[in-house]
Amino acid sequence: MEHQAIWAIGIFLLTYALIISEKIHRTIIAMIGAVLMIILGIVNQETAIHHIDFNTLGLLIGMMIIVNTMAETGLFNYIGIWTAKKAKGKPITILCFLMIITAAGSAFLDNVTTIILMVPIAFSVTRKLEIKAFPYVFSMIIASNIGGTATLIGDPPNIMIGSAAKDLTFLSFIANLTPVVILIMAAIIPLIVIIFKKGMTTSRKNQEAIMNMKLDGLITDPRLMTKSLIVLALTLLGFFLHQAFHLESATVALSGAFVLLLLSGEQVMERAFRSVEWPTIFFFIGLFVLVGGLVETGTIKQLAERAVDLTGGDPLLSSMLILWLSALASAFLDNIPFVATMIPMIQDMGNMGITHLEPLWWSLSLGACLGGNGSLIGASANLIAAGMSAKENEPITFVKFLKYGFPFMLLSIVISSVYILLRYF
Repeated sequence: MEHQAIWAIGIFLLTYALIISEKIHRTIIAMIGAVLMIILGIVNQETAIHHIDFNTLGLLIGMMIIVNTMAETGLFNYIGIWTAKKAKGKPITILCFLMIITAAGSAFLDNVTTIILMVPIAFSVTRKLEIKAFPYVFSMIIASNIGGTATLIGDPPNIMIGSAAKDLTFLSFIANLTPVVILIMAAIIPLIVIIFKKGMTTSRKNQEAIMNMKLDGLITDPRLMTKSLIVLALTLLGFFLHQAFHLESATVALSGAFVLLLLSGEQVMERAFRSVEWPTIFFFIGLFVLVGGLVETGTIKQLAERAVDLTGGDPLLSSMLILWLSALASAFLDNIPFVATMIPMIQDMGNMGITHLEPLWWSLSLGACLGGNGSLIGASANLIAAGMSAKENEPITFVKFLKYGFPFMLLSIVISSVYILLRYF
């Protein structure tokens, strides 16, 4: 068993190193690592499949289908232009409005999807205003990672935590995480305005160009939009009630997705399946098997024992350790594999006498989701936004993002520490 544990750790660390290097696509690396775990007999195929969390995968696929179908209707473009007009073309007001919309969208649609939909709007507006897009794109990234923290479906780490901790419902995520997210947004928006205000002046003519933008024709398929909005509303209602009906969140998301496809026809279905981020889904599958190898060899259990020894089993110290460790690790490592490793560790800490696990789960969620703002590679949403920005000839460098993002991340974790201390202890 010890021999197998060494192999499991070696494969895991090598996979992690290659994911960080970004030399080969992370999905390919994760799947090869998972296959190696099975070939070398660390886990057999049946055990590997048992470790794959199909609730997380189902929830991701269901929400991707609903949101991508809705995006086809032009609704998000309409919202962006309407917002710019309501702000009377004032650059700072538009920035604040887009941050709030991005945070709210990330809470209920997921942060990666929200970034894909919102960043093109930022470029459309900044081209008209003839100002730099970086403050807009950067502030949207920050808002998407903060907003995504607020609900079960907002950020992949939360989906994974909600699936692992069966007693945490959609409502309990909102009740425990939304208050601190609102506090963090209230602290960060004024700071962003102060930092970026200087480069945000535009001419009266440019402001009028925004005001003259037409909303007619932006909604390309009103019937599909109506169907999408009704299904999204029913799906969100399903999340609120899923515990009462003894349904998993994946069942709710997939039901919503396939009802929408039933109402929309075959052509929409084919486009919806093409728009699902299959590389992300297979990345998760690979990770679940890799972490399964660490669980089966007892490696995670030993890590949990060390953590309990370090904090003396004190729930407050354990919460703070998990919060800060998660934040600093997630700033420079992808938060998804990190959370996949931490979940079984927290479960093992529960088996070792820490009875009140809930603050530990919220600490992991806050650390992993907010830590993503620490650097350009901290979260998938950051990398996607940077890629879109590079295509528009406004590249975001690692150092530039770190200069602004890391202080904001530290501020959000300080606020979270105070919140956890006052609310749970």
